[in-house]
Amino acid sequence: MEPTGTKHTQRSRATRAALVSAARALFAERGYAGVGTEEIVRAAGVTRGALYHQFRDKNDLFDATVRTVEAELTERIAGQVMASSADPVQALKTGARAFLDAFAEPDVERILLLDAPGVLGWRRWREIGQEYGLGVIAAALESAMASGAMPPRPVPPLAHILLGALDEAALMVAHADDPETARAEAVDALEHLVDGLLTRPGG
Repeated sequence: MEPTGTKHTQRSRATRAALVSAARALFAERGYAGVGTEEIVRAAGVTRGALYHQFRDKNDLFDATVRTVEAELTERIAGQVMASSADPVQALKTGARAFLDAFAEPDVERILLLDAPGVLGWRRWREIGQEYGLGVIAAALESAMASGAMPPRPVPPLAHILLGALDEAALMVAHADDPETARAEAVDALEHLVDGLLTRPGG
């Protein structure tokens, strides 16, 4: 017989997942400010007590939603990069394009770019992005350096700089009057940024 604690843990995880899933759909559709906790619990098929057992408040639920979206995107982008090219420099460029493509999706744009910085605060928004994105970027940089395509340099500062550039590019596209043109210009700028890393110091 399965221990009661295990069943309880499974139910708790299922409840949490149902709340995040329902909140994600509603936040994507109408934005954080346009969604109330009552309709979230109704969509999730749980009680208000279950919501407040899992999360402190709506902001805490939104934080979990942002983390879920970031985790899924990071996994998807990493998969695209690994499958796209054996060339580590081209993989970095592919990753930049995949990042902008993902953040242009309406639900992702609404949750991660339009709402998250204001709802969670800039610092928390950056913390979540760094938690999920830095490792992928650092691994790509290390691969490029190991192959000899990129000269050895300290990886952590480069990873932070590239992640910051990606975030700013995505925000620029999200707020642009002409997103398609802005995206094309951002991709070009990011690819030039990557190419600049190929130059050896003093070269």
